[in-house]
Amino acid sequence: MQAPHTLTNDQIQDYIRYLLEDRKLSWGTCNAYLSGIVCFYRHICKWDDTQLQIPPRPRVKKLPIVFSKQEVKRLLAATDNLKHLLLLQTVYSAGLRVSELVRLKPHHIESDPDRMMIRVDQGKGKKDRYTILSHRLLADLRIYWRKYRPGKWLFAGQKPQNHLSEGAAQDAFSLAKKKPA
Repeated sequence: MQAPHTLTNDQIQDYIRYLLEDRKLSWGTCNAYLSGIVCFYRHICKWDDTQLQIPPRPRVKKLPIVFSKQEVKRLLAATDNLKHLLLLQTVYSAGLRVSELVRLKPHHIESDPDRMMIRVDQGKGKKDRYTILSHRLLADLRIYWRKYRPGKWLFAGQKPQNHLSEGAAQDAFSLAKKKPA
């Protein structure tokens, strides 16, 4: 056993690596251990940040769950509400993130036959981008337009001046998933 104040940065980092790799603890748990260690060395041992180097959080990239065609058809068929149906169709057809979907404005839909695009303002990384607009989605969006006459936001919230919340859009998805086929 070694006195804590005699440990090196490498030994501390090896310990965190041991917790992650050998003990298979989550990063959140290891981060709690690391926070305690950092607090001890900064406040008790009076180490400064040059003496204590904190290991970077490991990046774990998980692939999204991709639905089969049958699962998508079942999900869309289970949706009775036109607004919810268009939310799901738009997010799926155009490959949007929920945050991008709820912030769409009617003028973002470029229906010119030569363009057929959806403009995404300030998407991930605060970057603007374009994505595809299918003819089928455009036809369904026109039906939606005639029924709801959206103002500022394509998918308005309870108050028309606000866009639909991300949580409400996620709830529409969850509701459709729970409905029987």
